[in-house]
Amino acid sequence: MTDEKLIIFLNEKVAAYNRPFFITADPVSIPHLFSKPPDIEIAGFFAAIFAWGNRTTIISKSKELMAIMDHAPHDFCLNHSDNDLKKLLSFKHRTFNATDLLYFVSFFKEHYSNHTSLQTAFSQWMTGVDEDMENALNGFYKYFFSLPHVPGRTLKHIACPAKKSACKRINMFLRWMVRKDKKGVDFGIWNTISPAQLVIPLDLHVARVAAGFKLLNRPQADWLAAKELTQVLRSFDPKDPCKYDFALFGLGVLEKF
Repeated sequence: MTDEKLIIFLNEKVAAYNRPFFITADPVSIPHLFSKPPDIEIAGFFAAIFAWGNRTTIISKSKELMAIMDHAPHDFCLNHSDNDLKKLLSFKHRTFNATDLLYFVSFFKEHYSNHTSLQTAFSQWMTGVDEDMENALNGFYKYFFSLPHVPGRTLKHIACPAKKSACKRINMFLRWMVRKDKKGVDFGIWNTISPAQLVIPLDLHVARVAAGFKLLNRPQADWLAAKELTQVLRSFDPKDPCKYDFALFGLGVLEKF
């Protein structure tokens, strides 16, 4: 397939999957339960962090957590009582347990006591010349774990480029918050980060499809691979390279390409 034909093919797949029907069976359905930006941010962050393994289970556990938070995650994180926190103690999703959850809630309480949006947790670490989200992600990691008494076990739930991770789940969350195309899937509620700076949410499925199209040479699905693939996708669409996440994910997971 020539480059021109491949771009046309991938654009067709983006158009096919970047539509409201995609929401129902995807973790992005969780932030779509809410209308207020802080609720969208917190619900989306948890759904993204939980996003490994079976999508049905991810959505089910995310909904379970939202119910525990009385379907008001921002208010819960900001104004919870000790009795409210006790309701979290039985929650578990794979290796994410109550210890991790309590720290996440503590972080959100601290952050939203001083900021109206989670956007600043990422954007404050960026410079005017950042091509991508590397500085933002490394800065966010340090900021997220800047509270006293961080549980050692919780560190594994937040990825960063400095640890060579592809940061798939946080890059997916950033895609949800930043991309603006009015197609109904991504929210586009953040304005200080450009869609052009986003990095592809790289997992094994996306990497496999990308390698099959000779868009990715690096064998490890790590940060350098995510940057390599994103750079190629920027040559297809410099302003919105991560729209191709819909195509690569759809081909790899939904079509078993």
